[in-house]
Amino acid sequence: MRVIIPLLSVLLLASTAAAEAPLPNEAELRAMTARFAPVEIKADTSALPANEKLALAKMVEAAKICDALFYRQVAPLNETYLAELVTDPSPLGRARLHYFALNKGPWSRLDSHRGFIPGAGPKPPGGSFYPADSTREEIEAWIKTLPAAQQAEATGFFSIVRRKANGELFLIPYNIAYQSELLPAARLLNEAAAATTQPTLQNFLVKRARAFLTNDYYDSDMAWMELDATIEPTIGPYETYEDDWFNYKAAFEAFITLTDAAETAKLARFSAELQGLEDKLPIDPKFRRPKLGGLSPIRVVNVVFCAGDGNRGVQTAAFNLPNDERVVAAKGSKRVMLKNMQEAKFAHVLVPISQHALVAQDQPLVAFDPFFTHILMHELMHGLGPQEITVGGRATTVRLELKELNSALEEAKADISGLWALQQLMDKGVLDQTQERSMYVTFLASSFRTLRFGLTEAHAKSMALQVNWLLDSGGVTVGADGRFAVDFAKVKAGVASLVTEIMTIQATGDYARCKALLDKMVVIRPAVKAMLDRLNDVPVDIEPKFTTEP
Repeated sequence: MRVIIPLLSVLLLASTAAAEAPLPNEAELRAMTARFAPVEIKADTSALPANEKLALAKMVEAAKICDALFYRQVAPLNETYLAELVTDPSPLGRARLHYFALNKGPWSRLDSHRGFIPGAGPKPPGGSFYPADSTREEIEAWIKTLPAAQQAEATGFFSIVRRKANGELFLIPYNIAYQSELLPAARLLNEAAAATTQPTLQNFLVKRARAFLTNDYYDSDMAWMELDATIEPTIGPYETYEDDWFNYKAAFEAFITLTDAAETAKLARFSAELQGLEDKLPIDPKFRRPKLGGLSPIRVVNVVFCAGDGNRGVQTAAFNLPNDERVVAAKGSKRVMLKNMQEAKFAHVLVPISQHALVAQDQPLVAFDPFFTHILMHELMHGLGPQEITVGGRATTVRLELKELNSALEEAKADISGLWALQQLMDKGVLDQTQERSMYVTFLASSFRTLRFGLTEAHAKSMALQVNWLLDSGGVTVGADGRFAVDFAKVKAGVASLVTEIMTIQATGDYARCKALLDKMVVIRPAVKAMLDRLNDVPVDIEPKFTTEP
């Protein structure tokens, strides 16, 4: 017989445990907040006619609803914590509220989810996607008892799991669970669609509004892939980072942006190179995909407003969506580069880091163009390599086989294979080969930027794997003064060997091999820790202040 612990008891136990750990005081909280450099993020809307500005304003309003949805998804009582903080006028209360808004919850994402308000307890690894009194083992066992169609829904992106009074588990689709937020969001998207005269934008907005009400996102994802307009919105449930149990459930986010047509045109040539890169991947040829999805567009954009999972803790610099494997198989995936966010990160974070972390002769090689281009290639490489796989005769996906390990390994794949791919394009003459050294040095400097996100974060885990692999292979070295350098004679082989290891794990869906790799390599070694300690006065990331008036 299984004993069901009431929700109140679970929360009281968590609060008791949290009370035993010291909470940061006001001065500590302000120091923690200061790790995010306040930066004004602005986009030029002057070229938009009045009707498109109206559409943009409606999209921004819809995006704001994603914040409320995301707060609900992070933890069961997240909104209650926020409501209590809003009513606390004390200096400590104001400091807590500020840091809460940065993290979208009472746990510091840069500090292994350390709690910073009374009674919050530990951050629930399953967010609020699963019952508060459930365990990962219980959910996993229950899913296995379901018929195939319900298993697909339970392991899919758009449902939550709840418990009946008798203890039985059941599924609720997002359109029902989040109806109070999704109804007004759908209305706003329909109003934006009515205002715009751009056909592909209108098509996406109408279909995404319908998806909010039906819980079927396929048509709107397909429409988003075909979107080609001056305004580039991304809004809905996408990334699965908040589901630390399985990486099944998607969190709501929004990026409302303006297309930079000139910069987008410069990068269009990369799409034509993707199949050639797939055909050369340093893995067993049987794991390569003979035909990638068709569109694979690239968009360079400037951010007007971000929300939800798109604006918490460390800020997004670019993304590769959608995550629906059916859409990726049919149309590829879209890579969106947030140029004004990247410029802010480069100036306020990466340049100061390079002055501490790199040997003196390498510091002048750090440049924005290789930083920007590697982020692009990172996003492009998300769409290459193993996706839909066969394991033991079963048709499945990498995400389903690697579960909670998938995000860290996938981010490492995109990073390291992005370096490998840029080298291929330089060797082919598509890119200027004189930028080769700058590419590797800028990547090395940026690795310290990512490691500072904390090893509870998928990107930081992925970077620890890469840095330690390159240290072991000799591609990166540490000098007597503790500064780091690239060994250009060894780095290419080290990069290629890690691409082989990661993509082979993905192609075989080998959970045990993946876990062994991450357990060994996702650590901060002494030399790296010493350098990270020297960066204490450098901002970890930016705190964006969105100032564009639609």
